[in-house]
Amino acid sequence: MKKILWTVVSFIGMHTVSAQTLEKMQWFNEPAKWDIKDKTLTMFVTPQTDYWRISHYGFTVDDAPFYYANYGGEFEVKVKLTGNYKARFDQMGLMIRTDQENYIKTGVEFVDGKFNVSTVVTHKLSDWSVTTLEKVPPFIWIKAVRRLDAVEIFYSFDDVNYVMTRNCPLQDNHPVMVGMMAASPDGQGFEAKFENFTVKHLPDERRVQWLNKH
Repeated sequence: MKKILWTVVSFIGMHTVSAQTLEKMQWFNEPAKWDIKDKTLTMFVTPQTDYWRISHYGFTVDDAPFYYANYGGEFEVKVKLTGNYKARFDQMGLMIRTDQENYIKTGVEFVDGKFNVSTVVTHKLSDWSVTTLEKVPPFIWIKAVRRLDAVEIFYSFDDVNYVMTRNCPLQDNHPVMVGMMAASPDGQGFEAKFENFTVKHLPDERRVQWLNKH
């Protein structure tokens, strides 16, 4: 009986995962050229685009390609990134977005010939943190974990060993847009490839604690 029940649960779980297809997502600032094939999103990033609000530079932009779906609660999202970076500030990665004044974008940013794991956290004003890597790998994995009122950011070269680079605030119990973004603020665009994008639901931590006590 237990074996039959486990088989049914596994089948339902597999069906749930397969239902999270890239084709069901939607664009904010759709680029002119993009394609989905074999669970991979490829786009030519729109030139002269970015996400940033006010601080340090004095301007606000909100016009780069972002392919997303809506999620509530707590989750883990990750993706494999491969980019043909060309110009200063060429970037690609994940975005978790509440609205135009509140978002987190994290991934790769190419600055002065160096490969950086970069995160911009925006709550009315933007900040920017970078971890410079010693060499340019052929690809990289980026993972973000939303728990309660915070998001933890990680990177990996093999999708096994992850290094945390940032812990940042995000309003909890509020639905967000989650997906893949890329920008070319100082350049004429580049080809960006996103593979194995997944979002995994995590049980609400407060609810689990309550259930354990009652």
